Amino acid sequence: MSESDKFFGGKVAVVTGASTGIGLGLSRKLLESGAEVYMSSRTPAHIAQAAESLGRHRESVHAQVLDVREEKAVAEYMAYIAERVRVDYLFCNAGVGFGYPYETSTRQDWNTIFDVNVFGVVNCINHMLPHLLKQGSGHIVITSSIAGITPLPYQTIYVASKHAVYGFARSLRYELEDKNIKVSVVCPGAVATNIFYRAKDYSLHFELPAPPNAIGIDQAGAEILEGLRNGEGVIPLNEDARGLYRAIRAGDYDRVEGAMQIVKQQAVDAWIDRGR
Repeated sequence: MSESDKFFGGKVAVVTGASTGIGLGLSRKLLESGAEVYMSSRTPAHIAQAAESLGRHRESVHAQVLDVREEKAVAEYMAYIAERVRVDYLFCNAGVGFGYPYETSTRQDWNTIFDVNVFGVVNCINHMLPHLLKQGSGHIVITSSIAGITPLPYQTIYVASKHAVYGFARSLRYELEDKNIKVSVVCPGAVATNIFYRAKDYSLHFELPAPPNAIGIDQAGAEILEGLRNGEGVIPLNEDARGLYRAIRAGDYDRVEGAMQIVKQQAVDAWIDRGR
């Protein structure tokens, strides 16, 4: 039995944003480690395909259509799960990206990004936390981003949303630690997901280049589980993200500035290639 099997075997996890990307890779790694997973996504076809792809674990997979922006639906879903099982992990993973020059953005763009990336997280925690408090244990894991702890040129609204949930997670940790509820925050660097290819209207543009040094979704899921086993409060994903996190903690802001200048130029080049 692996260390992951020992740690997560028999546990129950709720994963939002689980039909693709990090959520799908995480769900797969949890299932492979013997956990029971309640996975959700807002798109019916995508969550059905995800559940089908995990068919070998069908006895432990529970798939549900859920839009985390809809508070009433979130409340009903969390209550439904808590009535049936003891929840060990709540992974607030649903999120959307935004990679545009700020001068092109609108107030509606702010609403769109914050409704999912911030208030979707709040909805899930608000309606699962009472159940975790009642049972006297649990672990909340929020997906932020390396953009939650560094600047990121040409992703200003996304960065603002991820800074918000990073600060929320790190603060909530102190409020809940005496109640036997842990809080961790995941800070991915480049992971090969649709977030890099999705436009404002949610259309996908796979002709765009993959981000450099991107890791796969299964590796991302494995790194998250490793971080949880190691008791990490902040879990950066991929070597670039870990390097930036170490630089920030060490006060090496020259390294951070250098990295951001590279990101800025890459973004400018990408916009030139798109003819924008």
